[in-house]
Amino acid sequence: MAIKTFEDIRRDLRNKIYYPIYLLQGDEPYYIDQLTDLLENTVLDEMEREFNQTVVYGKDCEVLGLISAAKRYPMMSNYQVLIVKEAQEIKAFFPKSKDDTDADAKDQASPLLHYLQQPLSSTLLVLRMKYKGLDKRGKLYKAIEKNGAVLETKKLYDDKLPQWIETYLSGKNTKITPKASLLMAEHLGNDLSRIANECDKLLINLKPGETIDLKHIELYIGVSKEFNVFEFQKALGRRDFLTSIKIANYFSANPKNNPIQVTMAVLYSYFSKLLLYHSLADKSRNNIAAALKVNPFFVDDYNTAGRNYSPDKLVSIITILREFDLKSKGLGSGGGDGDLLKELVYRIMH
Repeated sequence: MAIKTFEDIRRDLRNKIYYPIYLLQGDEPYYIDQLTDLLENTVLDEMEREFNQTVVYGKDCEVLGLISAAKRYPMMSNYQVLIVKEAQEIKAFFPKSKDDTDADAKDQASPLLHYLQQPLSSTLLVLRMKYKGLDKRGKLYKAIEKNGAVLETKKLYDDKLPQWIETYLSGKNTKITPKASLLMAEHLGNDLSRIANECDKLLINLKPGETIDLKHIELYIGVSKEFNVFEFQKALGRRDFLTSIKIANYFSANPKNNPIQVTMAVLYSYFSKLLLYHSLADKSRNNIAAALKVNPFFVDDYNTAGRNYSPDKLVSIITILREFDLKSKGLGSGGGDGDLLKELVYRIMH
């Protein structure tokens, strides 16, 4: 028993391999929620859940009461499931200070540690800690790691999101084009729960065997396949002034769906990658894709933009982007978002 991946724990649950303690913690709630749902819905059948499944919240928990519940034997079942949401609110896990109130936490930590060191095998104690985690050096963590399963979740980096989308849909026997997965990732951000919900929405509306492409993203998620930040950076890379201005005008007319701060962040990443592109000695397709962390499908776009912008010009553009990012946040003189974007296009291309 030790630190596990999401797939490890999910596979074990499907194979009815259970642990007396589950510590689900970290910054990505999607995986914590998915495993909690599995534990809630697959370990016990409907009748068993009536008597043997309990969900509590950390802020309402007294440690001795929690331990007493964990030590209870199941009724007419092999297991009981005890889920503690917001377990970080339990004082024993995170003493708030070193004043007198901390003594309560220490008093609670001792019996809790004793239980974690000798957990009841018929109880599945699930401790959920979103956006927080136990100190790996502490006795409580080490006891859980020794006797249970620990999941550490981290936010996915933006460049990994298109692949995550493709993998998620592949698991549901559906394909998506690289452009469509990139557009989804840029529009939805790195909230995996939101991305999964939007993917499920697409699946409901697909015909059997259909591949998700840009028209589906436009129709069911509401992102224009022609006027989006991906097409904006592509037009800038081609030095296509007319298309760039058209997209800037569209963004200006639809600020809620195209916030300028997000656009600035994407452009900063794009032109930074172009600068890195120029530093590569090996400009083979696979090496460019690996170094820039992009799908090989998009390498031709970077080759085109690399011919259009010298390293010196790119350094200047990155400086300009920083200047306009500050203006978009109200620092320094500047007009509305639409005027800023149009001026930005002009400054980038001249």
